Amino acid sequence: MGTKTSENGNMTNAASGLINYFKGVKSEWGKITWPERQQVVVETVFVVGIVFVFTVFIYVVDILFDFVLSKI
Repeated sequence: MGTKTSENGNMTNAASGLINYFKGVKSEWGKITWPERQQVVVETVFVVGIVFVFTVFIYVVDILFDFVLSKI
């Protein structure tokens, strides 16, 4: 019987800790400064553009290596 009491106590402590955690998350969530929509769009386009440029660059270098190595 003593075991059940300690298990219930642990469950209560765990539930209490979880509730406190989510209260803290809710409190901190309000402190977040979200970027403007235009900033997110511009930065996303910028990242996609850079990825595209590097992809093309690596593709061109691969073609050049393939050409040079086929001549050896």
